[in-house]
Amino acid sequence: MTVLDNWNRWKDFLGDRVEQAESLGMSEETVTAFAKKIGDYLSENVDPKNDQDRVLKDLWNVADEQERLVLARLMMKMVTSDTKKTHQSV
Repeated sequence: MTVLDNWNRWKDFLGDRVEQAESLGMSEETVTAFAKKIGDYLSENVDPKNDQDRVLKDLWNVADEQERLVLARLMMKMVTSDTKKTHQSV
């Protein structure tokens, strides 16, 4: 099973990568641009493995460039929030 097979594993993976980038001092704009590139790649090359992935792919496909940046930012915000909650409950 890969990280893309399970929604929660994907969110945890992405949240960890965002935290790593932030700890290295990368700006939010840089991380967002990178997240958008990942989204572009996934949309073009990876079949959705679950309903959540399908919704994201469908949204990504109808979005223009600015909207894709917003989606990337929102995904980063969601996974960072989830990661912080997980760390606080441990």
